[in-house]
Amino acid sequence: MPKFSMAILLFIFIFSFFGGYFYSISAYTLGSHSILLSPSFQHLLGTDRLGRDILARLIEGGKVSLTIGVGSALIASFIGLIFGSMAGYFKGSTDKVFIVVVDLFLTFPTFFLLLALVSYVNASMLVLIIIISITGWMTTARLIRSESFKITSQPYIKILNIANVSKIKILLKYYAPILAPIYFVSFTFGVGGAILAESSLSFLGLGIVAPQMSWGTILSGGKDVVDIAWWVSFFPGLMIFLVTFSLINISNYLQQLMNQKEIQI
Repeated sequence: MPKFSMAILLFIFIFSFFGGYFYSISAYTLGSHSILLSPSFQHLLGTDRLGRDILARLIEGGKVSLTIGVGSALIASFIGLIFGSMAGYFKGSTDKVFIVVVDLFLTFPTFFLLLALVSYVNASMLVLIIIISITGWMTTARLIRSESFKITSQPYIKILNIANVSKIKILLKYYAPILAPIYFVSFTFGVGGAILAESSLSFLGLGIVAPQMSWGTILSGGKDVVDIAWWVSFFPGLMIFLVTFSLINISNYLQQLMNQKEIQI
């Protein structure tokens, strides 16, 4: 299952970032004589209500959706790694401040917090990456904090502290390798969550603004014609499903590996 999921992800990344070199139809070309055409040899996945080719738009939109997903997950997981490891290592007042900040963020439902932030700024790819990152680091931070507490209680960490070894060296050399699996699991979950968050915002008209496009905006564009042109919404929805499903499978596999190592230890 993990190999199959990784193969799907690899195909989707190649499709999104290199598909334009093999499929020459523009994603922006309007066609008054090709409105809502069903899939055919001329338009492999059909056209939308402005006559634009769905396959070309999936390729172009995939670049935006995947960039937002990967970029947001990288930043959110890294913030969670830094804050969580610091809270678990330094404890005391640092941990108390961490708990207050995390609880403050978790007080608000994540999606409504996203809506609130997006409503005050003009959405773009960079803005969405930053906003989704700000609202998505708490879960990773709490997992990292919990594991960091276990590491801090180990005798060799206490010996290193008594020996006045640099705290940065301790964090990088002894904490980072142990926390890396948790980081990668959180990252894979984060990519899927960020893509879904962006798609939800775009579906509501608060995400990527034209002429840019994402899978969410393409999906949103087909909601009014879904009864007569199913393909407009089906194919971007399928892409979102495949990416999310594959990432969940990979995350589950990584968690199984982590659990096996803990049992062996």
